[in-house]
Amino acid sequence: MDLFKAMEERKSTRAYLDRPLEREVLERLLHLATRAPSAINLQPYEFVVVSGEERKRLSRMLVKLLRERKTTCGPSAKEPLPLYFKRRQRDLLKSIAPFLPEGVVFQEFINEGSCNFYGAPTAVIITMDSVFAGRHFTDIGLIMGWFMLAAHAMGLGTCPIGIIHAFHDEIKENLNIPDKKEIAASMAVGHPDPEASVNRARSERVPVSDIVKWRG
Repeated sequence: MDLFKAMEERKSTRAYLDRPLEREVLERLLHLATRAPSAINLQPYEFVVVSGEERKRLSRMLVKLLRERKTTCGPSAKEPLPLYFKRRQRDLLKSIAPFLPEGVVFQEFINEGSCNFYGAPTAVIITMDSVFAGRHFTDIGLIMGWFMLAAHAMGLGTCPIGIIHAFHDEIKENLNIPDKKEIAASMAVGHPDPEASVNRARSERVPVSDIVKWRG
């Protein structure tokens, strides 16, 4: 697939077929993702790939914790959001809500769907060694972007999942992740369900003119 075409077409997938991904496919995706650059080539990340019954067991735990703690997906802002950020949030709601089944509440769909990795057969948990400062999260963003573009080029769907940070300790214990590793991010990956209406939703991006300042 043409790179520019993949960049234009790729979007988050929120409904997947119950169809396992072959180990070779996942290894190919991870190989391509690790071609991404990292500061001083430190490659500060490691991956925990969770599939099949293990992924379902992890999701049951996360959904249970979500309901008990009444956790919700949010921007993790340190102060009230400016209006333009709130407008972008509302635009996401408007883009997805019409495609949800009748009676399904948007926030519940996003919260529980995220904890269930939207039913994807595989969840990829990305960790970073705790010796590194927060600025190395840039490297995590790069490798996720390359992974998601590679998956799209291979006909697969992905969705980045952020809410898992709320259950950091429980996930580390559940997956036997060493103490020196910090959970940085996660992704759902699998075959998109072509019959699911939610997969027809597409969030828009603000014009470049809204977010770029030119000097010189």
